[in-house]
Amino acid sequence: MKSRKSCLFSLLLALLVTATAMGQTGRADYRVVPLPEINGIKSADFQLTGQTLINYPTGNRDMERNAIMLSEYVEQLTGMHLSVRPTLNAKDRNGHISLLLDPTVGGDEAYRLNVTARGVEIIGKTAAGVFQGIQTLRKSLPVGALSRIGLPAAQVAASPRFPYRGMHLDCVRHFFTVETVKRFIDIMALHGMNRLHWHLTDDQGWRVEIKKYPRLTEVGAWRKGTVLGHNSPVNDGVPYGGYYTQEEIKDIVRYAAERYITIIPEIDMPGHMLGALTAYPELGCTGGPYEVWCQWGVTDDILCVGKDETLQFVKDVLDEVMQLFPSEYIHIGGDESPRVRWEQCPLCQQRIKDEGIRAKGKQSAEALLQGWFTTQVQHYLADHGRHIIGWDELLGCDVDTTATIMSWTGAEPGAKGARLGHDVIMTPNTPMYFDHYQTRSTWNEPMAFGGCATLKMVYDFEPVAADLPADARHHIIGAQANVWTEYITCEPQIQYQILPRMAALAELQWLQPELKDFTDFKARLSHLVSIYQHYGWTYRAKSLTAEDE
Repeated sequence: MKSRKSCLFSLLLALLVTATAMGQTGRADYRVVPLPEINGIKSADFQLTGQTLINYPTGNRDMERNAIMLSEYVEQLTGMHLSVRPTLNAKDRNGHISLLLDPTVGGDEAYRLNVTARGVEIIGKTAAGVFQGIQTLRKSLPVGALSRIGLPAAQVAASPRFPYRGMHLDCVRHFFTVETVKRFIDIMALHGMNRLHWHLTDDQGWRVEIKKYPRLTEVGAWRKGTVLGHNSPVNDGVPYGGYYTQEEIKDIVRYAAERYITIIPEIDMPGHMLGALTAYPELGCTGGPYEVWCQWGVTDDILCVGKDETLQFVKDVLDEVMQLFPSEYIHIGGDESPRVRWEQCPLCQQRIKDEGIRAKGKQSAEALLQGWFTTQVQHYLADHGRHIIGWDELLGCDVDTTATIMSWTGAEPGAKGARLGHDVIMTPNTPMYFDHYQTRSTWNEPMAFGGCATLKMVYDFEPVAADLPADARHHIIGAQANVWTEYITCEPQIQYQILPRMAALAELQWLQPELKDFTDFKARLSHLVSIYQHYGWTYRAKSLTAEDE
């Protein structure tokens, strides 16, 4: 039997261990991804503890939500719970974190993070800018159960290089739950991105509920099976599909907006429409029958634009889409639209004749018919205060310069579009297709589309061509990476394909090119990866150690 002295010693030792654990401390590091400007100042560290409060301007709902999110982020990463409160005067801010608005901050998403021993200020011109500052503070925190964190005294600031900082997610080829889409949005927010391009319709399914056309989801959302591999002769024969109700979409749009991310829906037209044609075969040139595609690629069956009812269908669908998505932009695709059916369709040929469309140069009459169709859609959306985005094939259809071009077949079409006066979003398939492999050594990688886009290739990409004239450079409004899901079947695989490449994308979206340094980026990336690990996200660890070529 132990003596009383021995038991007392054991108790004291246990208390000491507990106190030590409860008193663990850490230190923040502002050298995050994307890298802000950091200027040290002469002051002691600010000590962040569970007694620290988060202040926000009284009566400002957006800033109150920002404060609550910051509190949640701190608790998720460190275990410390910080209370939030409205505040009216500067005295209340002493010793705490304050979220502030200041019209002198340059840019709607720019921020300043001021840290002294007396307190922390996160300042933006708008609540969106404050939110970006919150992400920097969040990423600077050490990860683990802590009771005290030293925040070095400093002035930290950043302003994004591009107003459009996007990621794309295809939920057609494979369908993903509301929870998966929300986590994708969470990952975007961590990386300072502000546009989610959501691909919702295609040949392999229709994923958005349209109440006026219920068969789009009753029939068009489901395929009989899915081809295995790269269009092999084998189909799994398992019925597959799904769609988002309008209430689910409203919930996701609201969730994104709370994180200052705008969702841009893509309703692809006139091609990639087998989901709709299967549901409503009268919209096609041949009348069908059609079948939701079980394979990948491009089909000759597209919308018949010689029929007035097709144009009415498109307008009706867009009416409901605009009710669901407040985005300034609606993406209408326009890519990969073979015109062989139009060449043989009497109604399409009559439309060409009636509209006085004539081939010119390398542009066929059918190519210009697509331009006519696109212009009808463009004008209809413009009448409702919206603008179109389309893939770079639209440059061959004589669309006017109010159309924003998404350059995917390479960087050259984007530069061409900018010279013509179009706003352009750069997303060339190499290296901005994140469904491509991350290495040339693919034998132990998840199946991907093909190609290769390493972490360094993403980091080194420059969206603004060096020879682009000065008066055209401002038309490059942003950069985006795309996640097509022919071969991506589950959420962990989405995460593996985007992480850590999304970190490299974030840095090129925020930093001026002369400030980028890949070696320094790799050093800073390690802490961001610890956040990935903490949240349980899947990422490609090999990209952190050696660049696989």
